[in-house]
Amino acid sequence: MALTAIMLALATVLSMIPLYKMPLGGTLTPLSMLPIALVSIKYGVKWGTFTSLLYAVIQLGLGLIFDGILGWGLTPVVLVACIIFDYIIAFGILGLAGIFRSKGLVGICSGIAMTLFIRFASHVFSGTVLFASFMPEEWSNPFLYSICYNGAYMLPELILTMIGAVILFKTPQIKKIIKE
Repeated sequence: MALTAIMLALATVLSMIPLYKMPLGGTLTPLSMLPIALVSIKYGVKWGTFTSLLYAVIQLGLGLIFDGILGWGLTPVVLVACIIFDYIIAFGILGLAGIFRSKGLVGICSGIAMTLFIRFASHVFSGTVLFASFMPEEWSNPFLYSICYNGAYMLPELILTMIGAVILFKTPQIKKIIKE
C-alpha cells in the first residue's frame, strides 16, 4: 500500500507540472502516467485498476479545483458524461498497463501503449460528442478537431512515457523491484 500511495502522489505531482501547453489545448506533462502503470505492472491489473480509479478521482478533484469544470456551463447530463469519459475511463484505464507484464519489456510497453491509446480514444469521443459546441468556428468537423486537440498532447505524452518506461524497466534495480 505504501508504494501505491507514493506512486499516486508522484503521478499527481507530475500531472501538475506543465512541460508544454499545446496551441489547441491540453498539456504535456513529465511522465505523469508512468507511476500508475508501474503499480499495475508490479502488482497486477486488479490492483492497478483500483489504483488508477483512485488516480481518476484525484484528477477529477484537481479538474474541479483548478480547471473550473463546474463553471463551464455544462448541462448535468453532459457534466456526468464528461466525468465518465474524461476522468473515470480516461484515467481509470491506466490500471490495465500491466496486462501483458509477463511478456517482459515488449509486454510492458504494449500494455502502456494500449492504455494510452484507450485514454486518447475516450478523450476523442468526449470531445466529439460532448464538446463540439466549444469547437472554434474555423473548424467544421468535431471529430477531426477532437483528434487534433487530444492528439497534440497525447501523442507526445505516449512517446515520452514509452521512452521513460524503456529506460526505467531496463535498469537492474527496477527489474528486481518488479519481480519481488
